[in-house]
Amino acid sequence: MRTRTKAAALTAATTVALAALVTPAVAAPAGAHDGHDATRRAVRAAVADGVPGVTVTVRRGHGTWAATAGVGNLETGKPRSARDHYRIASITKTFVATVVLQLEAEGRLSLDDTVEEWLPGAVRGNGNDGRRITLRQLLNHTSGIFDYLEDPGFQQTYMTPDGFMKHRFDEAAPEDLLAIAMKNRPYFEPGASFAYSNTNYLLAARVIEKATGNDYGDEIDRRIIDPLHLASTSVPTTRVTLPRPSGRAYSKLARETTGPTYDVTELNPRLAYGSGQMVSSSADLTRFYSALLGGRLLPREQLNEMKTTVESSRETSRYGLGLVDRKLGCGVHVWGHDGGIYGSNSDAVTTADGRHSLAVNFNGDWSGSTDAIIEAEFCGDR
Repeated sequence: MRTRTKAAALTAATTVALAALVTPAVAAPAGAHDGHDATRRAVRAAVADGVPGVTVTVRRGHGTWAATAGVGNLETGKPRSARDHYRIASITKTFVATVVLQLEAEGRLSLDDTVEEWLPGAVRGNGNDGRRITLRQLLNHTSGIFDYLEDPGFQQTYMTPDGFMKHRFDEAAPEDLLAIAMKNRPYFEPGASFAYSNTNYLLAARVIEKATGNDYGDEIDRRIIDPLHLASTSVPTTRVTLPRPSGRAYSKLARETTGPTYDVTELNPRLAYGSGQMVSSSADLTRFYSALLGGRLLPREQLNEMKTTVESSRETSRYGLGLVDRKLGCGVHVWGHDGGIYGSNSDAVTTADGRHSLAVNFNGDWSGSTDAIIEAEFCGDR
């Protein structure tokens, strides 16, 4: 779950003493010149910048490497673990898009179907018209549909300190979230431009449910999690805690760069629904993206559709169907997705052949750069 700009309403900076954040040091296999020296430095730099703790896993060929830095719990000083579970937020979108494309490969739907065909009357009012929006436009964010996270009322209710603490366990139905979006006019005519909108993936998840008769999370379990043996990955319904092992998640719940730090670990993930509901680990995410880009989850035709991109809001990346093509500073292209939700910033990417993958998580949402860690791994030790 992420707003259209990476600086989401809930991000800001820490007041916690830096000394408490920079210990323990990076925990990683000993030995220099193993190809990850720059990544280690970038992980340390993120903690020095104010991130409470970092966990990263790299998969290269048949080998894996992991590192951690900082703490998973600011009160106890317990370090982060390479096995930590965390909320992956908008990385959920790649899972949802994969299931939609599997359904297309099975002939159960078409990307050119309209939203109206699957969800009659769901997208109507204030200039919204589901008869003119295709499933493809949902998946690549060219529908123009308003992002419910940007609604001022939603932000006041869930993204301010008082609102979050009061409503963090709310059980809003997807129809309630859709109704918030429909109160707002679309950003543009369908297909006319790009605008990242979490509402698109709320709708895509509902289409999966209509096409299969099952909860979209059950379809992700059956089609992706179980076949790939992603033991740390789940689509929680209303469970408010994280599976163990896990650290705590911290947020400022404000746009400002100063202010108190809040423990926001417990929340009802159903508020994010198909746009950002899932939990995973760095090891599982590298396995998922390696399998996806390696052709294990989709036929070639559907994988090519997923990798057909449009211009996005970032100069160095283009958006496909739940999959981002990112050009790094050294010219390397990586494919994946990032995700930000209260107290958690994550990124997961892989090379086009799926043979070199990285997933990283920060357990604070106000500082540090996952981009710098990705650049370090794929460009830094050349």
